[in-house]
Amino acid sequence: MVHIFEIEDHKHKHSFHVDGDGSAERRTYIVILFTLIMMVVEVVGGYIFGSMALLADGWHMGTHAGALGITAFAYAYARRNANNPAFTFGTGKVGVLGGYTSAVILGIVAVIMLWESSKRLVSPVQIHFNEAIVVACIGLVVNLVSAYLLRHPHHQEGGSHEDHHHHPQDHNLKAAYFHVLADALTSVLAIIALFTGKAFGWIWMDPIMGIVGSLIIGRWAYGLVRESSRILLDGETHGHMTQSIRETLESDADNRVSDLHLWRVGPHDFASIITVLTHHPRPPEYYKDLLAEYAELSHITVEIHAYEGVSCVGANKGHANV
Repeated sequence: MVHIFEIEDHKHKHSFHVDGDGSAERRTYIVILFTLIMMVVEVVGGYIFGSMALLADGWHMGTHAGALGITAFAYAYARRNANNPAFTFGTGKVGVLGGYTSAVILGIVAVIMLWESSKRLVSPVQIHFNEAIVVACIGLVVNLVSAYLLRHPHHQEGGSHEDHHHHPQDHNLKAAYFHVLADALTSVLAIIALFTGKAFGWIWMDPIMGIVGSLIIGRWAYGLVRESSRILLDGETHGHMTQSIRETLESDADNRVSDLHLWRVGPHDFASIITVLTHHPRPPEYYKDLLAEYAELSHITVEIHAYEGVSCVGANKGHANV
């Protein structure tokens, strides 16, 4: 005999999207404005003063402005469709999708920077160092301010269980933050290249710094693509949390967990489907109370198989595979 119980309130919501108060979205719009203004200044300055590092930084900021636009769109879309029944588990992964898309753009930027810097290394041009240094320094200040606005402090979460103490990840904001950090990095490298070029006549430092920047940015992009794609494909491993949930259920009566699926539906929220075998089936609220300490479990479905015959209390619990 099989009993399937949905553990939820009478009116269960699926609002698992991030940025509930809209603060991250507002900060993103401010950073987009800063980025667009600085992009124009650096691109024009790079062309006029002949600095590849400065020009690369300017176009780099332009592509980042577009990526930040994706970040803002993802926040707005997730907010507008938070309670749309067309999304089975809400819009919690829209931000992750935005982060993945921005990471892909970041990778494309790295390739373009590598190509352009390599060409400039072969065919160097005359650089107006003083003017270019001033523009690069202004760009660095703007990037640092933007990074401060997009910083993602750790959220303090309740609960005493060590294995399920997670810091929620806003991959949408994280991607925007990485874009701004990449801008700051290219500004620093441009300043280094311009100062050494002015002091020692090392014109080749300008494209070399562009190549170094492209490699570092490419590494950031790869890491974010890998991390966000795993979440989008439900490929994350939550071994400690899964084992902890299993042990919590099996520590009660003669319960055995024969199947357990756990996946992320939002930065703060998880969903789970659990199959329990027991001689003494209980009401749905009973199993919900057993898992009450896991605040991040926002959507739980329990399938209960009732056993007949001799009780299995104390008989190798936790090792049943049915």
